[in-house]
Amino acid sequence: MTDRALVVVRAGALTTVQDHGRPGYAHLGVPRSGALDPSAAALVNRLVGNPPDAAVLETTLDGCALRPRSTVTVAVGGAPCPVTVGGRPAAWGAPVVVPAGALLEVGTATAGVRGYVAVSGGVAAEPVLGSRATDLLSGLGPAPLADGMVLALGAPAGPPARVDGTPQPRPPAELVLRVTLGPRDDWFTARAVRDLATRAYRVSAASNRIGLRTEGPALERARSGELPSEGMVLGAVQVPPDGRPVVFLADHPTTGGYPVIAVVRAADLPAAAQASPGTPVRFVPVRRR
Repeated sequence: MTDRALVVVRAGALTTVQDHGRPGYAHLGVPRSGALDPSAAALVNRLVGNPPDAAVLETTLDGCALRPRSTVTVAVGGAPCPVTVGGRPAAWGAPVVVPAGALLEVGTATAGVRGYVAVSGGVAAEPVLGSRATDLLSGLGPAPLADGMVLALGAPAGPPARVDGTPQPRPPAELVLRVTLGPRDDWFTARAVRDLATRAYRVSAASNRIGLRTEGPALERARSGELPSEGMVLGAVQVPPDGRPVVFLADHPTTGGYPVIAVVRAADLPAAAQASPGTPVRFVPVRRR
């Protein structure tokens, strides 16, 4: 039994192993997956001395609790939350030493949705198609964490960063998503396109790693019927029969038959990962580059 391991004491609402994901396999029907907030995941990796694509833990809303079998360095980032080690307050957004057997408690997010926990050496899950990411849609990668699970760790790659803390973006009070209209905006009325750009939407509690669902005015179709299934991309704004836009995130399907009215700029998607239910959403059309 290796001592380079973490014991999951409390798995939380949904905690998964994530890294850079599996881009480039859509033609095989494999979603991209990977950390929904990749900049937060890369930052906590840097803080503990890992390479940017080392596997981290992605928590959802209520964090998790972990007990290392050997002394490790950890960093918690993404959604701000309280952190304790052995019952004592510890830093968020900075390297923290957790002694062997001490309990690391990652608490409930005080803002945002998804937290990231990096451990020196990274989570050593078995790679599938070059990635250790958990994909909730296809089932590839390790299973979501469960109480009592033991996670193997890799060997530390380098020393932790010499910092007391690092600035990280706050979760959005309003989610502004720049979109390029198309490819199927002609399936909607001119009023629907105008509504997308001017009406108020909010993040739905039904959102998940597959897509950010919205609540707001339904978008009116100009055509009836459905499309044959066609390829879907990260950030696609698909409109199902209820007319409420859905923004596809990392675990999105690679094909779909509902029309895509627009596509969100990739730079705006990390903020979408941290937008909690009820957050106002604005879609802002921009010209194609």
